[in-house]
Amino acid sequence: MLRPHSHACGQWIAPGDAATDIIGPVTGKVIARAGGAPLDMQAMLDHARGVGGPALRAMGFHDRARMIKALAGYLDTHKEQLYALNPLTGATRRDGWVDIDGGIGTMGLFASKGRREMPDGHVYIDGDVEMLSRKGTFLGQHVAVPLQGVAVQINAFNFPVWGMLEKLAPALLAGVPSIVKPATQTCYLTEACVRLIIDSGILPEGALQLVIGRTGDLLDRLGAQDVVAFTGSADTALMLRSNPALMRHSTRFMAEQDSLNASVLGPDAGPDSAEFALFIKEAVTEITTKAGQKCTATRRLIVPAGMMDAVGGALSENLAAISIGNPSAEGVRMGALASHAQKADVLARLAQLQTEARLIHGDPSKMTLVDADPEQAFLPPMILSCADPDAARLVHAVEAFGPLSTLMPYRDTAHAAALANRGGGSLVCSLFTADPGVARAIVLDSAAWHGRIYINNAASAAEATGHGSPLPHMVHGGPGRAGGGEELGGVRGVLHYMQRTAIQASPDMLSAITGTWVQGSATTTGPAHPFQRTFTEIAIGETIHTDPRAVSLDDIEHFAHFTGDTFYAHMDEDAARANPFFPGRVAHGYLLLSFAAGLFVQPDPGPVLANTGLNALSFQKPVSPGDGIRVALTCKRKTRRTDSYGEVAWNATLTNQDGDQVARYELLTMVAYDRP
Repeated sequence: MLRPHSHACGQWIAPGDAATDIIGPVTGKVIARAGGAPLDMQAMLDHARGVGGPALRAMGFHDRARMIKALAGYLDTHKEQLYALNPLTGATRRDGWVDIDGGIGTMGLFASKGRREMPDGHVYIDGDVEMLSRKGTFLGQHVAVPLQGVAVQINAFNFPVWGMLEKLAPALLAGVPSIVKPATQTCYLTEACVRLIIDSGILPEGALQLVIGRTGDLLDRLGAQDVVAFTGSADTALMLRSNPALMRHSTRFMAEQDSLNASVLGPDAGPDSAEFALFIKEAVTEITTKAGQKCTATRRLIVPAGMMDAVGGALSENLAAISIGNPSAEGVRMGALASHAQKADVLARLAQLQTEARLIHGDPSKMTLVDADPEQAFLPPMILSCADPDAARLVHAVEAFGPLSTLMPYRDTAHAAALANRGGGSLVCSLFTADPGVARAIVLDSAAWHGRIYINNAASAAEATGHGSPLPHMVHGGPGRAGGGEELGGVRGVLHYMQRTAIQASPDMLSAITGTWVQGSATTTGPAHPFQRTFTEIAIGETIHTDPRAVSLDDIEHFAHFTGDTFYAHMDEDAARANPFFPGRVAHGYLLLSFAAGLFVQPDPGPVLANTGLNALSFQKPVSPGDGIRVALTCKRKTRRTDSYGEVAWNATLTNQDGDQVARYELLTMVAYDRP
């Protein structure tokens, strides 16, 4: 008998006398008792806000990213403890891989994004500096900083590990502590994962707490600095959104809810095409993985009218080969639904849908199971066929959250998009086509109604990740019925837990706030050439001003012949003068960059290891033969990369003999912490 505990204010709290029995979907027996313990919600909030939040915010983004990476590594080495409990949820090991390894992988991706795309500091810079004054003494910069509250994360039963980790990782990276509330039916698997996290000692105290059972008055106590992230039904989301405290304080509320996702077979995808085979393969996967209990599962299969029989036959043939039963039994491809209540709900929804569509595969009364009792929470994969989807209403409105999809015909691409859109907003719509014109038409007509559009064909099949796979790189959410939220999406997901603020100030003030040198702010001169100084010795704002170098006509012609770049603006005086951008023959832009490097580079061996990139290059004014250029090279920002070296970004500004800016760019170098 499992007894999942809550974790509050640093203590594990056992189930109370009023605990709920959790019935196993495979055996029909009680497998756990959960909840029922009185929890002091205000104390939990105070612990998160007063202990966890300050500890996380004291760390920079890269410190938190390293923490998340270490946590993902720890979970990966202990994940078999989670897989041992996975069959109790009704899921096969293959299903568990999506949940357990998928969640761990998501954490690793956020750790990587934090190190590569966020600053090594405490303030995230959002966009470029805005010029708010003519002389540049008053500037604007959007920044983002961690909210000073708590993230309450309410998760669904179908992904007890991934559902938690995909919310927890961006919140931790943002610097916001979390209180996690899993669905009771599978809470024991979430609790096992939280125990591993707490036992690792990697997170600071107060960064993570766990509520098993009811949340009581938790939402009533939330304020303007808090966030609610919810996954579940639209009805539950509406109830939670309507909480007076959340509305009064404009508490952020992100929802990922019901979704009648669609999959469209392109008009070019005949029965012998690779796209047809891919459509059938992915439809079968989405119907059977997690017994169809996925928010991204395909609920509507939209195919050309003339292909209904071919698609229906292929689906039936492939689904008939799926072995259903005890998820621990060898060879079983599809396990049980998560609960008996869930099975009853799917059957009730099936009855509704059968008023508009006929069942062509998967009679629940004729199941063949492996080592399992049909009276338990098992259902076969089912296909309905709706002959008139225009007249139908329920097939576009009722979601049976299980192994069931409805096949329906379309006339042309506009009709296919219109049918997909009738779901009222979804997490994902997929399209299988080799025709770019079809892809463009569907996207233009349908993208506004879907959070993600997945397009697959023979060219991408080998590496495509699947209709139903939310990737941490990409936004996971959708408009309308799907909740209007956007989780994941790389750094976009982190910003949900941060406040974007417009800072208006002088260049010096912006530099001090952001830790990044802003043009116009103060500069310094080091005791030696900066390329002879280590990463730790170089200071933000440290600058060298080079001597000038004249650019001759011989230089321009030599560079043109040496490189092969004999564009007329460099070689033909009359043609160059006829160009409205040039006064006559001018120097190549890349010649200026090469001369600039020759002006500021210190050639002796030193801490600088490599030039690794150049960003945001722009040319402002042409350089004519006889002009001179000089360079101001300023340390713009520093980012630790490994234990032995870091990245230094330099602002390079090229000016001519009159002091006019002719070019600007950002140079990236890797610099050692210690001298060679």
